[in-house]
Order: sequence, then structure tokens, then C-alpha cells
Amino acid sequence: MAAYVKFQQFVEDLGLKLHDLNTDQFMVYLTNNAPSVSADAVLADLVGITEENGYAAADILNTFSQTGGVGTFAGTDKVWTASGGTFGPFRYAVIRNETQISPLKPLVAYYDYGAEITVQDGYPFTVNFGSNVFTLT
Repeated sequence: MAAYVKFQQFVEDLGLKLHDLNTDQFMVYLTNNAPSVSADAVLADLVGITEENGYAAADILNTFSQTGGVGTFAGTDKVWTASGGTFGPFRYAVIRNETQISPLKPLVAYYDYGAEITVQDGYPFTVNFGSNVFTLT
């Protein structure tokens, strides 16, 4: 499974009420640009790969719940299947807030797959969020 890493700005953005983890739309997109946890904060800081051949940024259908003082931000796994050619290369899957009031689309976190990936025509690629994307304790 890919390594999960949150952007530092996301913590401040939560404290400033820039995200509604239950009702805002969060998207996942792919990039081959190495993220900086301290310097990257919005979509323009980390440009994605070309949307083509079955790949486009996608809604993660997020939900947020709290039980016993632990908040859980969950998302639906995203599967893209290359069609009509390949897509990539990419190494990172990045989560951004698509509907936040600012037009800047704040970044949340990314998954590092450890090496470049190019998805071949007819083959799928899945971003697997597991039981949740992250928890707040």
C-alpha cells in the first residue's frame, strides 16, 4: 500500500475552518511532481498529469463521522482503467478540496507509490483508501 502523507497547510486550514470534511467535495488526482509537505498548499502548487485515455481527477465521495472523540474521514476507492492508450507516468495520488470557497483548491494529503507508474491500455489503477483516508484524535 502507498504511504499516506498530509500537507502541513491542511492542519492550519482545518483550524481556520476552510474545510467541511462531510459536505465539501474532495477529489483525487495523479501527479508525477514530487510534493513538498511544507511548501505545497493549493492545486497550482502541484500540477497533475494530463487527463486522457480513461483518467481524469475524480470525486472520492467522502464522509466524516465521529465516535468517542475520534473523527474518521473516509473515501471511496477510485479505479481508473486506461482506454485508447496509456496514462501516466505518475508517482503520487493527491487529495484536494474541490468545493472550498477559495478558487485555489486546497491540498489535503498525498499517497506516494514509491516509483513512477504508467498504466497500460486496458489495465486498471486503483487508489485504495483502506478503511479511511485519515483519523483525527
